Amino acid sequence: MDRPPFLDWGVASAALPGETTSGDLHVVRPSTKGVLVAVVDGLGHGEEAAAAAQRAAVTLMQHGNESVIALVRRCHRALIGTRGVAMSLATFNPADDSLTWLGIGNVEGLLLRTDPRTSRPMEAILLRSGVVGLELPQLRASVTTLAPGDLLVMATDGIRSGFAERLSAAQATQRLADQILADYRKSTDDALVLVARYLGGAPRP
Repeated sequence: MDRPPFLDWGVASAALPGETTSGDLHVVRPSTKGVLVAVVDGLGHGEEAAAAAQRAAVTLMQHGNESVIALVRRCHRALIGTRGVAMSLATFNPADDSLTWLGIGNVEGLLLRTDPRTSRPMEAILLRSGVVGLELPQLRASVTTLAPGDLLVMATDGIRSGFAERLSAAQATQRLADQILADYRKSTDDALVLVARYLGGAPRP
């Protein structure tokens, strides 16, 4: 897949020891408005969790031009009868340097600001309780502005919390993903971490 010029990203994942497949998947999909980035965690582990996650990932790839709210609803319908998934998804829009994001369940999402002088150096995605495919909460997406160098990190619950405490935003995205997986991976679940750096939209007149 060609990488969009305004986004650099890396991903690291591992299945639960003893399992041959993982229920944690990611999607990075260019859209008409920018790029959709998502992390999906099938409930539990093993083949059924992987099947649910795969169905959600396929749905996101097929309909990635839609809004994050419409995508969650579409995934919910597609996943009825499965174990269901937790998911967090975000759309990078270079036209106005914005990020629109939404989380259902426990896939953590953090936005680290490149400018240390900003009033909010780190923002967290608002996670709403529920399971996509089983029970959806009221959906409400959040929108925030972006600056070149800002870093989005998404991690499933196979990654221990606190992983952002020692992050260096200057490191390469793949190296950061690998480091978080190595240092914070749990041995009791599938694990996945995605790191995406916003490089900035097209110059404005």
